[in-house]
Amino acid sequence: MSSVPRTLRGGTALARMDLAEAELDKAPSPPIVFTVDVEDYFQVAAFRSIVRPEDWVYYPSRVEDNVSRLLDLCDEHGVRGTWFVLGWEAAQRPHMVRRIVERGHEVGCHSYWHRPVFELTPRAFRDDTLLAKDTIEQAGGTEVTGYRAPSFSIRHDSSWAFAVLADLGFRYDSSVFPVLHPQYGIPDAPPHPYLVQTKSGPFWELPPATAPAFGRRWPVAGGAYLRQLPAVFCRWGVAHLRDREGHAAVLYVHPWEIDPDQPRLRAGWVTRLRHYRNLRGMTSRLTSILRWGPFETASDRIRVLHRAPEPAWSESAVPVRTIA
Repeated sequence: MSSVPRTLRGGTALARMDLAEAELDKAPSPPIVFTVDVEDYFQVAAFRSIVRPEDWVYYPSRVEDNVSRLLDLCDEHGVRGTWFVLGWEAAQRPHMVRRIVERGHEVGCHSYWHRPVFELTPRAFRDDTLLAKDTIEQAGGTEVTGYRAPSFSIRHDSSWAFAVLADLGFRYDSSVFPVLHPQYGIPDAPPHPYLVQTKSGPFWELPPATAPAFGRRWPVAGGAYLRQLPAVFCRWGVAHLRDREGHAAVLYVHPWEIDPDQPRLRAGWVTRLRHYRNLRGMTSRLTSILRWGPFETASDRIRVLHRAPEPAWSESAVPVRTIA
């Protein structure tokens, strides 16, 4: 995860953030797209070296209880969002997916086996995505039209995935982080929603929220960034994106992030720090976010975009190969 620019820790920057907060509170703003990546604590990419997918069944599951807690928080604050569900979890717990739909939320696809897209061939990606999409649709009894890659792993070297998603009937994706990061991101990608033109047809990209500072974009989209960085930084970034740039902010969270009592896995100290730090305070921070509003689902945002389309990001900017 990228660190906060040193200057942002100073008094001047904090004063600017306070001003942005005041602007956020007093003026109508574009909605926030609230999203959840539905996976369990042992399925995250950081633990891949010590937890094999074939061993997932042996770990005590906590995802259903955490999803229920998140659903209650959303009900309390009148929030509807998009829940990108891991296909494996949908197969194991179809009633959990139905409950998400019954509580008024949209469900999307978060792959089946939570493998980074850039490690897969186009055929393997297609098979994984199609299996996950079908499983989630059967569990939830509703069409799945949105996708988010595990660990935001659609990069320049895996941009062929856009054509696969379009060919499978997805109408939007939310996987491209327009930031510089060692594991993910396309730094030169647009930071706002845009139409992707592929050989299989067009679809929308909804990038997670970022804000500009010191010549580059910085993540303010929630998740680990909300846990690890000062909460005021995330709030400043969302205010800037909504009020200064005039775009909806796409935020995300994982169910395990509100579960400070989850089992501790024996990973390296850096992984443990990134995964477990500030779990106990995450519910409070998330509750604060849920008061910002208004909120909408990713599909709600797509319907708005269809009425006022953004400039397209064509294949000349992102090379897309034809999938045989």
